[in-house]
Amino acid sequence: MEDSNGDLEKNIGSSLKALRIARAMTLDQLASASGVSRAMISKIERGEASPTAVLLARLLTPLDETLSGFFSNTNETLRPLSRRSEQPVWRDPETGYVRRAVSPRGHPINVDLVEVDLPAGARVALPPMQFNPPQMQYVWLLEGALSMECDGASHDLNIGDCLFMGLESGITFHNRSSQPCRYAVVLKKG
Repeated sequence: MEDSNGDLEKNIGSSLKALRIARAMTLDQLASASGVSRAMISKIERGEASPTAVLLARLLTPLDETLSGFFSNTNETLRPLSRRSEQPVWRDPETGYVRRAVSPRGHPINVDLVEVDLPAGARVALPPMQFNPPQMQYVWLLEGALSMECDGASHDLNIGDCLFMGLESGITFHNRSSQPCRYAVVLKKG
């Protein structure tokens, strides 16, 4: 889903619409379940608006999908190797955070590996996400410093630190430093 051709909004929109239809949800049902207006969902699906990470997470939760799952192309041919140059990349238009889907696609393992670059000063507050069964993740800080709020607690991570959490209580990622930070997310689905 990289924006090399300027088609990112259309790719996100068409993928969101396909997922909504596959889950047999109408625009009105998704609007009601997500708290996002029908008009905004329609604009996103038509590629006329680029959703933020927070908005996209709100839309995906009632569709029983994670950001990681959404940005992975499960229709790809099974391959054991995921080349960096071919990994889907998405930039949050609000915060500038960059999300790279690292895991090779199509494998039956219920784990996704994601690399995130969070700009200096950026803050991303993801809403609570309810999945059945619950989903969990590790965040492993590779560069910089990162403050996180999850499960009712605050954590300051330094290089090499790894934090485990569920997704049901909401998560805030905050780079309070003047330098970008980079971290890996290992998400266990189901």
